[in-house]
Amino acid sequence: MGMAVLRLPSSFTTPLFLTSSSSSFRGLPFRSLRFLSPSPRLPRKVLSASLASDFSTQSLASAEQQQQQKQKQPNKDGFITPRSQDFSAWFLDVIASAELADYGPVRGTMVIRPYGYAIWESIQDYLNAKFKETGHSNMYFPQFIPYSFIEKEASHVEGFSPELALVTIGGGKELEEKLVVRPTSETIVNHMFTQWIHSYRDLPLMVNQWVNVTRWEMRTKPFVRTLEFLWQEGHTAHATPEEAEKEALQMIYVYKKFAYEQAAIPVIAGRKSRAETFAGASRTYTIEAMMGDRKALQAGTSHNLGQNFSRAFETQVKIISIYHLLINFVFFSS
Repeated sequence: MGMAVLRLPSSFTTPLFLTSSSSSFRGLPFRSLRFLSPSPRLPRKVLSASLASDFSTQSLASAEQQQQQKQKQPNKDGFITPRSQDFSAWFLDVIASAELADYGPVRGTMVIRPYGYAIWESIQDYLNAKFKETGHSNMYFPQFIPYSFIEKEASHVEGFSPELALVTIGGGKELEEKLVVRPTSETIVNHMFTQWIHSYRDLPLMVNQWVNVTRWEMRTKPFVRTLEFLWQEGHTAHATPEEAEKEALQMIYVYKKFAYEQAAIPVIAGRKSRAETFAGASRTYTIEAMMGDRKALQAGTSHNLGQNFSRAFETQVKIISIYHLLINFVFFSS
């Protein structure tokens, strides 16, 4: 199968991965060095004695550590740490040299620079076309969500509580109800679906939104895990469980195809274990990318939510036949 990498607009004449940039990535040296363990400096007379004796084993190890320490420090000439030497430092060096992003003033945030955002626009262009081909329409839902919405689905609030950012004061006054800064949108989307879905004729309802989300992460890294990040999230409602399952599988295939054919990233597609299933979902499908440090990175997910959220928000449809009136909870995916 042929693969193609994401290409920046032709108006960008500077190479994506620079090797001689003089620009600095604010805070990068400290982020890189925190993974290192600087070796203690030997007293001069001890070092001299070691040199005279053609280095002892201990002093040789110390000298090697100091040399590695020096090599790992990014310099003004755009030095990039070899990936085989320190994968995490290499990753940060590439982001800095390519001018993809910079650190924001709030811990854990980042500023996406023009080259980085051009990649995001390319992703949007490709996926937007695929979403519309599969019957989805773009919408936008509010960033602020009533805390009571999060509480309606028990496993959902349990899974997200440690990561929530809450607003308690607005306009100088304490709010009657806390507001959650969007960590994901299942609750508010399902609240609105309840207003719009009344009959099986209203199904399927399939929407998508391109938004930012906020999750209060403790350990962050640009483009991998930040307090605020950009993503797309699709939400669909169906009359039958088979349709919801088909939708969840269809979208993980779209993500896999994008990863292989557009981003040139090989991924492994599969189903998450129960422990790693999205909070509130019946099943979660994922594509996992294998990183250079032999760790797996979740690169995209698709969830079959079953009737968990429709029961919590009482999203029902009426199915009328000659023999009876059936009222049933709808089936969701996201």
